[in-house]
Amino acid sequence: MTTHVTIIGAGLGGLTLARVLHLHGIPTTVYEAESSPTARAQGGLLDIHDYNGQLALQDADLMDEFRGLVLEGRQQCRVLDRDGTVLLDVADDGTGRRPEVQRGELRQMLLDSLPAGTVRWGHKVSGVRALGGGRHEVTFADGSTVATSLLVGADGAWSRVRPLLSDAVPEYVGVSIVETYLFDGDTRHPATAKAVGGGAMFAPASGKLLGAHRESGETLHCYVMLFKPLEWFAGIDFNDPASAAARIAQEFDGWAPELTALITNGDTAPVLRPANALPNEHRWDRVPGVTLLGDAAHLTASNGEGANLAMLDGAELGKALAAHPDDVEAALGEYERAMFPRSAAAATEGALFYETVFDDDAPQRLIEMFGELKER
Repeated sequence: MTTHVTIIGAGLGGLTLARVLHLHGIPTTVYEAESSPTARAQGGLLDIHDYNGQLALQDADLMDEFRGLVLEGRQQCRVLDRDGTVLLDVADDGTGRRPEVQRGELRQMLLDSLPAGTVRWGHKVSGVRALGGGRHEVTFADGSTVATSLLVGADGAWSRVRPLLSDAVPEYVGVSIVETYLFDGDTRHPATAKAVGGGAMFAPASGKLLGAHRESGETLHCYVMLFKPLEWFAGIDFNDPASAAARIAQEFDGWAPELTALITNGDTAPVLRPANALPNEHRWDRVPGVTLLGDAAHLTASNGEGANLAMLDGAELGKALAAHPDDVEAALGEYERAMFPRSAAAATEGALFYETVFDDDAPQRLIEMFGELKER
């Protein structure tokens, strides 16, 4: 295949696609808005599943490198009651199918696997337009342009490529996440570190959840999930970290202090992340010369599948293009026909999670769901 592939977005999905295409000798350029690989923090832990994310890494011939990134022990999972009582504690015995890695390290691994110059940093897309005949022109914020006969939007939730294919836009799903970090947890916050344990901790209640991951070293990454309208969060001044933390902590009044300390003792300012999603069955008619992957194609509220699906999308699209070197449209059609039902199933399952796990019997329902996942 001699067609040059233009990928917008150097996230995990776009980079996986670029890697698989590179292995097949297909020329590729990735355009990324960020100014460098270290311009922005890349988030926390990711559990990479053996039924999607790991399959993509196998196709990318990077499993050995991936295993070198795995944080041992982080597959431990605990469910706590609001008083700190441990209701479920699943140890990491080394047989788990969802090893944990740092997102930033995984992204750097993919970047390191590509030829120098594959990623063009500092290229923020300002517009995309069809030129006809399956060709498209991408315009960047600095006024430069690139024309391509094969465009892939791997540019996330607010994709600038998506409007070429679909009128759908993400909508708020009724829940937001507030993040904080505690550093040197075992040393400075021993009671909280003990409650979190060696991996992930979840303390759910009706309409809310207080959770945390133990990341590299002694870092504790807290995730507060609250089912509130955006207007409620608008009443909190997140420019005043102490005030914002205190207001979020009020939602957990009476909870064990070692749990609420994840909010009130945070070493970083609370960060609000509203959860948005595309329709579960989001799809589009085949448009020559362009397609989407990852959140650009099937954004859902966080359910543990997003990064995994994005990487699988990238690998599957790369393999389809390699299998049809003389027929790009056949490759794109094959990829989309498999991707649509796969992503719809994951989105539907994720929506069910949010509907059922935070009801009045939240802790027990979450325990049951973890048992179901372990049996898969």
